[in-house]
Amino acid sequence: MRAVQYEQYGGPEVLEIAEVDEPHAGPGQIRIRVHAAGVNAMDWKLRDGMLAKGPLTAPRGVGVDAAGVVDEVGEGVTGVSVGDRVFGSGRDTYAERAILGVWAPLPHHVPFEEGAAAPVPIDTAFRILRELGLHEGDTLVISGAAGGVGTALIQIAKAQGLIVIGTASAANQEFVEALGALATTYDEGWVERVRELAVAEVNGAADLAGKGVIPQLIELTGDPAEVVTIADASATELGAKATFGGGDKAGALREGARLMGTGELRMIVEETYPLEQTPEAQRVSKLGHGRGRAVVLID
Repeated sequence: MRAVQYEQYGGPEVLEIAEVDEPHAGPGQIRIRVHAAGVNAMDWKLRDGMLAKGPLTAPRGVGVDAAGVVDEVGEGVTGVSVGDRVFGSGRDTYAERAILGVWAPLPHHVPFEEGAAAPVPIDTAFRILRELGLHEGDTLVISGAAGGVGTALIQIAKAQGLIVIGTASAANQEFVEALGALATTYDEGWVERVRELAVAEVNGAADLAGKGVIPQLIELTGDPAEVVTIADASATELGAKATFGGGDKAGALREGARLMGTGELRMIVEETYPLEQTPEAQRVSKLGHGRGRAVVLID
């Protein structure tokens, strides 16, 4: 089967399509015929070697998120059958077949590309909200609201009855507002503009971009414990929370699937790329200026 791999760390140019053996589902896993794979920051960070603990000793696959049709079910797996449409996370998903360790049913009206864009953003959004422990009617500020995680977080927070204020570029103001948030730009004076938009106090804040805004978010909430980041590990030095994984991912995907089914959550796919253009997809993803997610389509 065809799969994207790299044999050395580096830029997008190290990615290539190779012929590899098909994987098989182990206990607690499923295999899917991949229709689309989501492009996440983790993909290019691994490829760049940013998280490397040593040199590569063998070719490595790419991708964690995908959507497709189940074609193999591992030992002990229940509640899913060959032929089911699913989305989820696993390993080496930029490929014609991929193994998923966590998944949820993909509602029939939701395109595969939207399902592929969903797993990491949905899981991250629910994890942020669990960390903040907000209640219906509370106000949440999102710094960097137009990306994949931001678009999911806005919609999920709105579904939970929160008031959402999002910062984004000038070009993305209407986009953020269309998702249900109050919007402002992140240039000079943004803290004052957020205060003007807030109906009452700001009860929680999420940093999705890692642009050094933790002090300002603490200023807005009045408490470091009410600020969480997914992009700035140094935030803990100021008393804020940092979350980079963990929690009930399977539960998050199931709830995300429910919200997609009811129309309360729609994953935004800004651009799709054929498998051959995976390097370009990752290059654009790394720029970090897009709306929603980029997705690689597998023919």
